[in-house]
Amino acid sequence: MSERKPLVRVGTCGFRLTRGEYAQLLHAVEIQQTFYQPPQLQTLARWRAEAPAGFEFTVKAWQLITHQSSSPTYRRLKRKLTETEREKAGFFRPTEIVREAWEVTRACAAALKARVILFQCPASFTQTARNIAQLESFFSSIERGRLRFAWEPRGEWSQEVIRGLCRSLDLWHVVDPFAARTVTPTHCYFRLHGRKGWRYRYEDEELEELATMLPARRISYVFFNNIGMTEDAQRFQETLQAVHSRGAEKSQRDTEDVD
Repeated sequence: MSERKPLVRVGTCGFRLTRGEYAQLLHAVEIQQTFYQPPQLQTLARWRAEAPAGFEFTVKAWQLITHQSSSPTYRRLKRKLTETEREKAGFFRPTEIVREAWEVTRACAAALKARVILFQCPASFTQTARNIAQLESFFSSIERGRLRFAWEPRGEWSQEVIRGLCRSLDLWHVVDPFAARTVTPTHCYFRLHGRKGWRYRYEDEELEELATMLPARRISYVFFNNIGMTEDAQRFQETLQAVHSRGAEKSQRDTEDVD
């Protein structure tokens, strides 16, 4: 794998191979462990040190920020929460446990030298006045530095409200592009879960279509999360290379015609 970063970072949601094998095939990975139970910072720093210089990690924010303790995902949480912490976790609440979870998430991103943090919300986080206020308060108060923040709302939200929040809070709107259109088309972070469920494998024509959804000359992220995620990600990487080659050939022909 070349150390030069492509504009489109292609990878999978989590590793399906050893990290060494994976880094030889794909440009980026979305780390899942940081959502369930963040690893030790020394472990993440080792992952960064062992990866090629051009390889990119993105971080999925700890669930204590986004999900309430009633979420089944908390079954994988190793830290034992007090009753008060359980009541005050999730939904971007202005609480000590959410603030602590943010500090842990930010430290994980620093250890991995990640530039993007994904905030994936549960379907239960819907468009209510309270949720909007807590979302606005959270993103307005935390220190982002040079980090990019990607937000995946999965409950009932209007496109206009999402667009307004992304604009005012400087968020990238995360979608599965075959299920919904992003309201931040110049800042794309795509997560592909399979058009008919997790066991779905993407056709060549669909990967060609996916390539047309990405902005020109902009950094984008495309992560597959289906049964054939590694293979489909590799095939999409090859599709992008073919599209780029066709574009370069057309540009050359156009230049020759002008001459």
